Order: sequence, then C-alpha cells, then structure tokens
Amino acid sequence: MPDPTSDAELLAAAQVSLNRHGEVLRPLGRLFADHGHELYLVGGSVRDALLGRLGTDLDFTTDARPEQMQSFLRGWADALWDTGIAFGTIGVGKGADRLELTTFRADSYDQVSRNPDVRFGDDLTGDLTRRDFTVNAMAVRITPDGPGEFLDPLDGLAGLRDRVLDTPSAPEVSFGDDPLRMLRAARFVSQLGFSVAPRVRRALEEMAPQLGRITAERVAAELDKMLLGADPVAGIDLMVQTGLGEVVLPEIGAMRMAIDEHHQHKDVYQHSLTVLRQAMDLEEAGRPDLVLRWAALLHDIGKPATRRHEPDGGVSFHHHEVVGAKMTRKRMRALKYSKQMVDDVSQLVYLHLRFHGYGDGRWTDSAVRRYVTDAGPLLSRLHKLVRADCTTRNKRRAARLQANYDDLEHRIDELAAKEDLARVRPDLDGNEIMRVLGIPGGPLVGQAWNHLKELRLDRGPLSHDEAVAELLKWWNENGTPRV
Repeated sequence: MPDPTSDAELLAAAQVSLNRHGEVLRPLGRLFADHGHELYLVGGSVRDALLGRLGTDLDFTTDARPEQMQSFLRGWADALWDTGIAFGTIGVGKGADRLELTTFRADSYDQVSRNPDVRFGDDLTGDLTRRDFTVNAMAVRITPDGPGEFLDPLDGLAGLRDRVLDTPSAPEVSFGDDPLRMLRAARFVSQLGFSVAPRVRRALEEMAPQLGRITAERVAAELDKMLLGADPVAGIDLMVQTGLGEVVLPEIGAMRMAIDEHHQHKDVYQHSLTVLRQAMDLEEAGRPDLVLRWAALLHDIGKPATRRHEPDGGVSFHHHEVVGAKMTRKRMRALKYSKQMVDDVSQLVYLHLRFHGYGDGRWTDSAVRRYVTDAGPLLSRLHKLVRADCTTRNKRRAARLQANYDDLEHRIDELAAKEDLARVRPDLDGNEIMRVLGIPGGPLVGQAWNHLKELRLDRGPLSHDEAVAELLKWWNENGTPRV
C-alpha cells in the first residue's frame, strides 16, 4: 500500500466525493432541517468518501423516527422501502443514488444469540460508539447547504490515515455484541488493505469460537465480500492465523502441511493463495469472478486427506481432485450457498487436474470433446484456473505447461469451428430414436440417447444415415437392453 495519506488530503478527497452528490444531499438536508431534525452521513459512506471511492449507496443517521421520515420523504423520494423499519431504517431511491436512513441507535445485546434489543438513541456519539470499527464511526453533518461539519469523536480519521482497524469500544465488547464483526475485520483487510490493531488481533484469537453463533448465510455473505476484495489473500491469512478460519472454513488452514527434509513438497496453503492471486490476474479488468476465486482457493483442499509419502522420498496426492470436489460441495452446502454455486465451484475443483493428462498434445479429438463437454459453461473459468495452477519456479517447466495449454485451447477452437462443441448432443433426438426403434418413450430411449452421445464425443458429428445405422447396430447387439 502507499504511504499513509495526510489528514488534509483525506478531508479534501472527501469534499470532492461529497460534492458530486450535492444534488441529493442539499435538498435532503433541507427536508430534515425544515422538519426540525438532524441528519448525518455516517459509516462506510464517510470512510469511502475520505478514500475517494464513494459510490451511489449512501448511509445516514438521524434523530428522526422511522414513521416521521416516511411522512416527509414520501413526496420527495423516487422510491421508498420499509423492509428495515423494525431496525429503524428507511430505504430511499433518488435518481441513481440509494439511501439508507436510520434513527440513532443505542442497542444492547444478550451476548448469547446476538439478537439485539433494538432501542433508539438520542445523540450521534452514542450511535457512533456502537459501530464496528472507528474507521466506520465518523460522520458528516448534512445541512441545507450540503455537506457540513466533519465529526470524529472516536479518532477514526487517524485509523484511516494509518490504515489500522480498531474498535470504538473494547474489542471484547464489540465482538461480543456481534461476532460477525470479527469476520468483517478480515473483509476490510481484503477490501481496503488495512491491518488490525494489536488489541483487535488478540481479541480475534481469543473470541474466534464465538463465530459459531452466527448463521451460515451471514458468514457466507462476509466470505464472498472478502474474496471479492482487492487483496483476499490478506483477509484469508488473517482468518487462518487468528483461528477464525478454523470455525468457518477449516479446510483452508488444514492445507498448512509441515515440510520435512526427507519428504519435500510445496506448502499447499501458500500454493493455493498463489493460485488465487494468479487467477485474479486472469480476470477481466474490473470484473472480479467469485466462482473462479472460490475454485482457486479450494482447488487443493483434498490434498491433506490424500497425502502419501512415497519410498523415493516424494509425496503423492492421488485423486485429490475427487476428494476435494466432495469436500467443496459439503462445505459450501453447510454455508447455504445456492445449488448453482455449489455445482460450479465443485465441478471446477473436480476438473482442475484433468489437463495434466494432455502431455504434449497426445489427447485425441474425443478427449478434447469430453474436456469441453464436462466443463460446459465453466470452460473459460477452467482455462483460467488451470493456467493459474502453474506455480512452479522452474521457468522452463512453466513455459512448457503454458505452451501445452495454448495448444489445447487452439485445438478446442479448431474443433469448435467445425462442430458445436458448446452443445454436444446426439445426432438423433428422442423422437427420432423412438421412430427408428419402434419403441415408446421410457428408459430405453434414454439408454439409446446416451449411447449416441458417447459416439458423438468419440467420433464427432455423424450424418443422419450413419447415426441411424449405429443406433440399429447397438440395438441389435444388445437385444433388448436392461431397463
């Protein structure tokens, strides 16, 4: 990261960022002032304004109650949402901006279920003190003239300048209120390039088991945000080093395998982090790929379970891609990911080693077709994952692996120009199969369809007459196939 920016430079950047939203902030400030209420921009919005990265999602806090806000915002807002009203939050759409306005909060927590006793507060400082980190506990007063006074009662600007995460209150209190804040620390390390204060790190190490109180859905949402950050490796490493990972993603830390002088092998954990970095380098600019990043991180999680020491001093991990795919599926299901997400990531883990059988172009056209068919819509991601998985320091070997993959991609392109590789299907559909064989719909049609598909993969497209001949040959040789 660059050297810490001065306070003056940070405040100047914030002013520029906020001025871009003047057309929304000025009338909004006027609206609240006319109704006798205070309004402040807070949280991540102030932090991002100071960093020069403010987007169109703006967070505010106010002394106005939700019902009061609804009454005077209704005529001004383009859209109004009350899904968070139980927590004091009103959502507003105005032009391209999305605003969240929340009444001052003074919640207390039961320290067991993490369920808050939602209570409204009466002042800004109390509201800021209950936030997760000091860098998210700054505010800007919004007036009829636009952004006004900068308020920093908890010294968040110093934390931002030094790029250090600290908590407004004692970290044990903050994390006890909401243990997810511990995982959020790893997310901010990834997104913003921050480090954590020593007392925060100690609290993470001591309180990591409390993450078990958090629902899988909330954990997964934070993990995704962390992985999509600019430096997810830093966030992951903080998780692993402090014990957070042992609670929410234990398979990652388990890849840290000791290396002894007799059985040399790569540190699988560090290798996986390198693969993640290299996969990110292959993404389209400005378009982080969550599926690819998850696959890169998890592609070798099957290695610890399959490690074998060989007599020659080497180490083998036979079928680690099969074991890893099963482990990936199990972990992502536990985190309540969608079926599509689970299928995509686990399939990439399963396929990531397939290319290493390619050698120096020894695959038949049939093998190339099967590679494309098994990857399906994941093919472009598989290309990136396989290339990223090359972390050898032997430049000659690395160049040979990349050249071989170049050759495979060229062969795929050649076949795709002649055949519809993206959608390999039998040369006869189900209706034609039933007509040729004189059978009704049922399992026999499915068996015949699968046989023709295998032929299509092996030999490429067949003419209609060739496909009919092969179907009849299969039928005659098998008699009446078993159902």
